[in-house]
Amino acid sequence: MVDRWTGQGYNISLVCDFVGLAPSTYYAVKARRNQDEPSGKIKTNRGGRPQSNCCLTREGKVVPDEQVKEWLCELISGDGFPYGYRKLTAALKQEYGLIINHKKVYRLCKELGILLPQRKKKFSRPRQLAQRESVSGPNQLWQMDVKYGYIAGTDQFFFQLSLIDVFDRTVIDYHLGLTCTAADACRVLKNSLKTRGLAKGMPMPKLRTDNGPQFIARKFEETCASLGVMHERTPAKTPNLNAYIEAFHAILEQEC
Repeated sequence: MVDRWTGQGYNISLVCDFVGLAPSTYYAVKARRNQDEPSGKIKTNRGGRPQSNCCLTREGKVVPDEQVKEWLCELISGDGFPYGYRKLTAALKQEYGLIINHKKVYRLCKELGILLPQRKKKFSRPRQLAQRESVSGPNQLWQMDVKYGYIAGTDQFFFQLSLIDVFDRTVIDYHLGLTCTAADACRVLKNSLKTRGLAKGMPMPKLRTDNGPQFIARKFEETCASLGVMHERTPAKTPNLNAYIEAFHAILEQEC
């Protein structure tokens, strides 16, 4: 690069533009390194600003962190500790007039050991995840999915819910309508079992779907359980595990 004093090398603006770097960034880094060179140190990791040990009220009064911690303990002592740090931040602002953000309140709560534990999501029904498997005959693995399309000139969408046998690639039954609910999915499943001559007590196929609202509904899960059908759902963003019904709907879209 061109040195601004000697004039030797390449043009700085040209080189910075070539590598996608702003010239101001180059000069700022160079100036910082020049400041550190007399001490023999080059800073490679600059820390943030130091933590403050106090905060201000709206009237400009300085309040030390120890006082803020006492107020935090008072806020959580009355109602059986129902608040998280964001609600405590709002309470400090409203009741004590503090100018404080949620990050500092989080730090103070962590120092006091009063942070609420992270909530754990509970599933009301166990989820069977789909796995890759080989199929050697019909009625071993079925796949079900929903395809929707726009009806030109009507401002409406239609839905097609199809069920396919992975082994023989036969679409056993389907639903076509302006709506698609869990009840429609249950009806397609029952009609498919009736078409294949399968009844409760006989070996049932495994049914694979995605995580659509029709398939995670309680009504659909209860129907599968009552029929003796094992229902498994694909993980998120894995359409390849439901490839046969996805391919059928893709071909249907191209043809129609």
